[in-house]
This record gives sequence, structure tokens and C-alpha cells, in this order.
Amino acid sequence: MFVETHDPRYEEARENVNYPDFSRCTYFSTTTGRETHMNILLPDRYDHEKKYPVLYLLHGFFDNEEWMARREVSLSRILTNLQLDGFAKEMIVVLPYIFCSKTQDICTRMDLESCLAYDNFVNELINDLMPYVESHFPVATGRQNTAISGFSMGGREALFISFKHPELFTYVGAACPAPGLTKVEHSPMHPGQLRPEDMKYPEEYKPKTLLISSSRADDVVTIAPDTYRRILVNNGVSFISHVMTYSGHDFTSLKPHLFNFLRLVFK
Repeated sequence: MFVETHDPRYEEARENVNYPDFSRCTYFSTTTGRETHMNILLPDRYDHEKKYPVLYLLHGFFDNEEWMARREVSLSRILTNLQLDGFAKEMIVVLPYIFCSKTQDICTRMDLESCLAYDNFVNELINDLMPYVESHFPVATGRQNTAISGFSMGGREALFISFKHPELFTYVGAACPAPGLTKVEHSPMHPGQLRPEDMKYPEEYKPKTLLISSSRADDVVTIAPDTYRRILVNNGVSFISHVMTYSGHDFTSLKPHLFNFLRLVFK
């Protein structure tokens, strides 16, 4: 287990650097039966003739595909600055909407039904989103070219999807992952997506990078990240741990996670 660091200078704009903007796309979801939105971040010197690895980056509860694209998150700046300094590879970053309900367009309450709609994103990702991205953009396919990460509920779902479909992702990250990946006692909202003994990977599909970031000051997900770490240790799963001290359950914890994760993927 290692502790990575954070350099906030990578969030700052540099002179004479073009930071790419997010593009909004719409595709039809067979999972929900309606049009669904996503944001995509392409490299500054995007070339249709090249093949790029892809990072799927998942938002948290009550948020949407716009949250990771906000100026406060600094995703474009962090990634571009890391690339300029040779610390990150060029990649396509996909910001999907991960609330997948057939009866509700948006999440309006925090309950078991809503949690199940977020859990349903695994079907949206495999059946709808990944095929759309791979058919509309020059994507380097294969698990070695595919990463998934997320914040809060998105972090929980990134972990869940990586355990359910380890054949798809070589790089996995979770920032302040929400409770409910395993059963939370006395909480009907969190019956558990997996049993603790299921939180491991087949030998041939072990991730090259598994990063879990969290903050000691996070009073929203509280002990959930440490619970997951403890299970992974018990299951003999190797991972990188980044523990922050004062950041909150917001972009102040997400940015350090991105700084670390983007340096680790596709290497």
C-alpha cells in the first residue's frame, strides 16, 4: 500500500496553453429507453487518425454529466498540464450520466430505488455507452486501453463494475467511494452489491492500477473507503491508497485523486 501526493500547481492555467473544452453528445440508451447525455474531453491536438485510450469518469449522487466538467474540478487543466510535462498520456475522457432508471429521468431522492438505478449503469456502460464511444471516436480498444474511475457514488460504481467485469478495465480508481458496495448493517438502502469475498479479481484480470482516495475529514461517506480497503487487504488485492487530511466530500478531494490517477493510467 502506497500513499501518492498532490501538486495543486497542475490545476493552474499556464501561459500560451490551449486547454480543450468539453463537448456534449447525445446517444440513445437501450437500457433506459431514451436519449442520454454525456460530455467528452478530447486531447488538445486531437487527430482522427490516431487511436486513443479511454477513461470513463463517473459522477456522484444527485449529480450529472456536467459535474466533472465544472471549472472547479479543473480536469482539463490537470490532464493537459500533466501531458505537457510528460506525466500523463493523451486520452479521451468520457463523462456519462450514470443514473439509469426506466421510469425517472433524474435522481430526486436518496433511497434503495435510486441506488439500484445507479447500479444499473453497468448495463448502460456495456450495452450503450462503450459501443457509442467506440463507434464515434478513434478509440484504442481492449482492457489495456480502458480505465474507469469516479467520485462518491461514481467511485462505488467504478469499483463494482471493475469487479463484475474485470475483463474490461486495466485501470480502476475510486475517490471517496460511497457505502453500499458491500452490505451496510441496519441500512435497507444499502443491501450490498457484492459480498466481501467477491471483491477480488481473477489472476488474468488483475488491474495494473487500483487507486482508492479518501479524506479523514469526509463526513459523508465516513468509514466506507476504509471498509473497502480492509476487505481488499483481507482478499490479498493490491491497491494504492491516497488518504487526505482536510479535504471534503467535494472537488477538493476529487482533484488530488485525478492528479494521481491520470499519472498512473495507460503506462
